[in-house]
Amino acid sequence: MPAGATDVLVRGAGPVGCVAALALHASGKQARLLDERPTPAAFRAAFRPIVLSYASRLILERLGVWPALAPTPIDTIHVSQAGGFGRTVFDAADAGVPALGYVIEYSALLHALQIAARELLTGEEIPARCVVHAEGTAPAREKRYAQDALVAAVRFIPAAGRTAFERFTREGPLALLPLAGGYAVVWSLRPENAQRLLSMGEAEFLAELAAAAGTRPGRPVALAERAIQPLALRVREESIAERAAYVGNAAQTLHPVAGQGLNVGLRDAWDLAQIMREADDPGDAAVLRRFAARRRLDAGAAIRVTDLLASALLRSNPLTGAALTALDIFPAPRRFFARRMIFGPSALP
Repeated sequence: MPAGATDVLVRGAGPVGCVAALALHASGKQARLLDERPTPAAFRAAFRPIVLSYASRLILERLGVWPALAPTPIDTIHVSQAGGFGRTVFDAADAGVPALGYVIEYSALLHALQIAARELLTGEEIPARCVVHAEGTAPAREKRYAQDALVAAVRFIPAAGRTAFERFTREGPLALLPLAGGYAVVWSLRPENAQRLLSMGEAEFLAELAAAAGTRPGRPVALAERAIQPLALRVREESIAERAAYVGNAAQTLHPVAGQGLNVGLRDAWDLAQIMREADDPGDAAVLRRFAARRRLDAGAAIRVTDLLASALLRSNPLTGAALTALDIFPAPRRFFARRMIFGPSALP
């Protein structure tokens, strides 16, 4: 390897890129993390809730990052539909895990990861035997959903505990995620309605949220943050190229329903490091093909499930109610679905 070169250069110092660099370093590879674009201050300050799965917690624990975080655990997820029958409840004990997920702000997660990876950071291009693209969106198939996500921080009475609520409405899923005593709201709406809710007064917004969320979470009483995120599905045709691999949003960008996007990306990064652990040449074509094969089932299933939920189960209808009722009655399918969303293909029998 030429002087000044490295085994792997990870392009993009977001959460997935940081995890990729840390995991590669822990596996014995020389890894550097290229932070090409300093994060704008406005983006760092924007409220952006993230749900980490229990599998993501295990990855962050193994990298020594988890103790630096203070997320809110989710013990229970209550799923229902507005204006229709059927509901189901996912429980951490039923799924065999300490928590179904953990809610944290993106900025807090990014800060902790960049501190952990600070010795690997570089601002300059470095020759490498393999380049891992972990940021941005490469040329890919794209499907723009007829929705935007309105994200908000809202205080309720009573205060949020450890239960999350996912409610299918006429326009899309509404998620209430417990975070530091309040709820992080992720509400999928037609773009014009998202803009309307963004610009309306606090009292009006809280009234519309209460009507959509139902009575189970309690009563919304204060609004702290609001922002809009466009929603799209983007999937790169191939997750590898010559001496290159694509992980996280550079490989696939998902709808936020079921909270799979970042978690799939972290599993991309972790699996890549495990594949490269024993490789003499991390950029060898056979090594990269093994990585692509390992990720195909997990990423492909997450893409299909989130797209189905975003496209087919948005409106209240008898099929949605029947599916929720079936999951509520039969514990085995409910447990399988929960573990599949948490762990990926390792939950398969």
